[in-house]
Amino acid sequence: MIFPSQSDYELLVYTLPQTHPDILSSSLRFYTTSRGTAMVKSKVRFRNGLELRVNETVDFVAGRISNYSYTVFRGEERIRWYDPQPHPEAPELASTYPHHYHEPPDIKRNRRPAPGLSFTAPNLPDLIAEVAQLSSPAATPDTK
Repeated sequence: MIFPSQSDYELLVYTLPQTHPDILSSSLRFYTTSRGTAMVKSKVRFRNGLELRVNETVDFVAGRISNYSYTVFRGEERIRWYDPQPHPEAPELASTYPHHYHEPPDIKRNRRPAPGLSFTAPNLPDLIAEVAQLSSPAATPDTK
């Protein structure tokens, strides 16, 4: 799969509410930070009451996401976050290394593989679909 162009990625960011009916509102912004590099930041609110906070850096010269952090909130409670911090000591994360998410209980140490995340393709469409399914406090990808 070829990584999207800068203009296609920007279009993807700004059309998410039209392509995902579970989105109540989006304040995501696409910021060009240098020639060939951009950041995507802000929030997506869902009809299920959750909020996804996005912080993504994209390198269009290399054709990849160079870093990201995605955090899901229910009100002021952080219920899940996704990051690519490597944890080579955790064999249960090897299948999606280094992509994973944290969730309760013990949110800091309870890590799970994140098969929908990548550095080489846009993460937002799959991530939005996943967060839209987190409608109950006990929902996890395994119980969808």
